[in-house]
Amino acid sequence: MTTVLLIRHGESAANRDDMFAGNYDAELLPRGFEQAAASAKYIKENYKVDRVYASDLQRAYNTGKCVADAFGLDVTPDASFREIDAGHWDAVTFDDIYKKYPEEFTVWMNDISRGYCPGGETITELGKRVFGAIGRVVRENEGKTIVIASHATPVRVAYTLAKYGTLDKTQEIPWPSNASVSVLYYDNGKWSCGDYSIDEHMGELCTFLPEGVE
Repeated sequence: MTTVLLIRHGESAANRDDMFAGNYDAELLPRGFEQAAASAKYIKENYKVDRVYASDLQRAYNTGKCVADAFGLDVTPDASFREIDAGHWDAVTFDDIYKKYPEEFTVWMNDISRGYCPGGETITELGKRVFGAIGRVVRENEGKTIVIASHATPVRVAYTLAKYGTLDKTQEIPWPSNASVSVLYYDNGKWSCGDYSIDEHMGELCTFLPEGVE
């Protein structure tokens, strides 16, 4: 069995500013580094990690590096694990997105399986990109435990696909908190899911997407 630990990046400057970061390369804030360190400690206490992969955007890469450092490993950057291409929403605040794209953002909030970013990716396209990349690294690391540091939407979508085999129920899966850990298993061609958005180890460090984004 292969174990995949999906980590959403720690709190970033875009999170602080209530901004849809997308592929904007927002930096990891000091609290984001603290969150990543807390999750690295949690993983170290519960798993033996063999490989660490991360989105090449610095907020995710630096989160992954905290885990890799705990195990004396390197991080393999992979753009396939980037956040959704937000197109015209990239680096725009949620309030401004709602003002300029009320119909599209209402779909995003209430039926994200049909969601898309104008000028960017659809949720379906994101799912194919991210889950395809997860499948690739699983095939390359059969029987091992791997960490993938990514972003909120990829984690949510990947967990949905592993759990249900379809994106239709994405709305049933909440947004993961910053630096939380979500667990997937792959065995004999089948996916199964462990706990989602594990963050109890962070205590008061926990941060979430703003209310209304869901």
